[in-house]
Amino acid sequence: MEFIRQWTLFTMIGSNLLIERCFATIELLADEAKSLRLEDIAERLDLPTSAVHRLLTTLCLIGWVEQDSKTGFYRLTLRLAILGQRFMVATEIPDICQCIVDRLAQDSKELVRMATVKQDGLAWTACAQGAKAGLIYEPETTAEVPLPVTADGKAWLATLTAGAAAKVVLKNGFGQPGSYGPNAVRTIEAVMRERELTREQGWALAVDEAELGVTSIAAAIRPNDGPAIGTVSVAGPILRLSGGRILEISRLISVAADVLATLWPLRNIQASRQRSVAQALISTEPARGLDSLLVRHH
Repeated sequence: MEFIRQWTLFTMIGSNLLIERCFATIELLADEAKSLRLEDIAERLDLPTSAVHRLLTTLCLIGWVEQDSKTGFYRLTLRLAILGQRFMVATEIPDICQCIVDRLAQDSKELVRMATVKQDGLAWTACAQGAKAGLIYEPETTAEVPLPVTADGKAWLATLTAGAAAKVVLKNGFGQPGSYGPNAVRTIEAVMRERELTREQGWALAVDEAELGVTSIAAAIRPNDGPAIGTVSVAGPILRLSGGRILEISRLISVAADVLATLWPLRNIQASRQRSVAQALISTEPARGLDSLLVRHH
């Protein structure tokens, strides 16, 4: 009996390890969004080449990964993207939140993005470009939000305890040196200082951090002042976003965050009703700002 118990435990541990490695492989290929050599994948995952080859062979067989017949490189199929899109549609996040994101872009005349909380980080889920001429900020498309160097990341970290914030940052890392702007935060001490400042003023600011020459301002989305379920931000060139303009935009963002918290589709309110409310607010106040949307809804 003891042998059977130990063997069962060993099998469970082995299965969990295999699952973790499969997801690590999928996450790596998703982050890169390009084809990678077997050897590069093994090196990045710090696993034996033979083990990674077995994982990739299995993932190819079940349709998550494909191998280029000419180069032998591996890349994700569209299966993950399709599942993600199906999930987003089912939650009705795009339908309900996009109109608020669009309105904030219209009022700020800059790039607006919304991110949602995912276990130990943030992922971009909606965006709208409000700049129509001149310098237009178009960031590189990434799935995950770099926490220490973005206003969105700072806004979310400020809603966590100091211990939880430090743990999340250390788990996600600070990125490669030189991959961000000159003011990028590189230490836990700096993260804690930014966390306290964000908590005091109610919104987060990042200047020359994620990218050189870019300012971003963000606020957390907190239904009923509870745990944050996401963030909303405005980003643009420093030439336009500086001085008093930052305070003006921070006020718009704070209002947008309150509206999004009120309409958030994952709360215990019928999603179709929330979507109707959001669309009605926008259609009946075409020439007024986000302030009017919040007042009318309440």
